[in-house]
Amino acid sequence: MRNRQDRIRHAISFEIIGLALVVPLGAAGFGMSAKDIGVVALVASSAATAWNYVYNIWFDRVMKRLRGTVHKTYGLRVVHAVLFECGLLIATLPFFAWYLGIGLWQAFVMDLSFVVFYLIYAFVFNLAYDRVFPLPEGA
Repeated sequence: MRNRQDRIRHAISFEIIGLALVVPLGAAGFGMSAKDIGVVALVASSAATAWNYVYNIWFDRVMKRLRGTVHKTYGLRVVHAVLFECGLLIATLPFFAWYLGIGLWQAFVMDLSFVVFYLIYAFVFNLAYDRVFPLPEGA
């Protein structure tokens, strides 16, 4: 399993790169100001950072118990990303609606588009992260 320092590096680098991508794309895609998208993205990013840390520890413990290893197949990477984003969607939806002054349906559609972006991004990022920072022997 990964150590605390590695998990913190993973979570912070994931969020910084994600914000750098999602703010300009979200502002352009939704026709909203970068400031509004930036605030929503920053709050969601903060929630995601905390959730990322807790979720990955939980997921690795479950994998280690059920499979004896934390190495993920491509299929497990998809499950990992989908479950993570579903939890985050539930947590951030009310904030999107409240801060942007939009209805829950519009907030859901917007939040869902962020989820789709982050699903793809999380898959690619985690694959690259595991290549750049390989798991320790016996993980």
